[in-house]
Amino acid sequence: MTQVSIIVPVLNEEAAIHSAVSRLCRDFPDCELIVVDGGSTDATVELAALHATVITSARGRAKQMNEGARHASGDILWFVHADTDIDPDALGQIRAALADPAVVGGGLTLRFDRRTPGLNYLAWSSNARARRLHHIFGDQAMFIRRTVFDELGGFPDLAIMEDLEMSRRLHRRGPLCLLPATSTASARRLVTHGTWRMIVFMQYLKLLYFAGVDPEAIRARYAAGPRLFPKRSPAVPRTSRP
Repeated sequence: MTQVSIIVPVLNEEAAIHSAVSRLCRDFPDCELIVVDGGSTDATVELAALHATVITSARGRAKQMNEGARHASGDILWFVHADTDIDPDALGQIRAALADPAVVGGGLTLRFDRRTPGLNYLAWSSNARARRLHHIFGDQAMFIRRTVFDELGGFPDLAIMEDLEMSRRLHRRGPLCLLPATSTASARRLVTHGTWRMIVFMQYLKLLYFAGVDPEAIRARYAAGPRLFPKRSPAVPRTSRP
């Protein structure tokens, strides 16, 4: 059986990490499990260490995933977010897909942990995009053949959109598969900001990326949330002179 390494990048995931890693250990006991911490200030590291190998890295999802890959021993690298629930059937499907030497990687079918018209539409459109445009994002639990990952030099060191850029590079290298097994992602950020507003906002951010805007500026815009005009610091009143 082909060895699979599961790599989980984390930062202050105290609330989710214990259930995430214990579930991965239960469902995929023959996989190597590596958690890559980007400088958490809560109990993430201590909780993750109960079930997984924990390594530290500079902050940034691309940096963390690349560092995890550097420590991994698997022939298949599988990148999983801490707030996603992975279908136990996924491992067998990944191994079957990569039994074809032409296939370089792929992802899982996305769904969310809540069902609303907006979330259902986002899951459907994300899966359609993955099938037709071969754009696979991190919440779809991307998996990559190790030899191809190394040939490409790992994830590009971008502040954001590293998964989009990686899937584009992979597709130029060979076929990508979207598997029927599901990756159930947390809808917490989408619901907090409004699902339809976030859908439009994320499309806007992708347009910025394709237009060549600096990824660090896009990351800052993402962090500010989907407001039309991000808040500015209040002006400091001038001191009157005598």
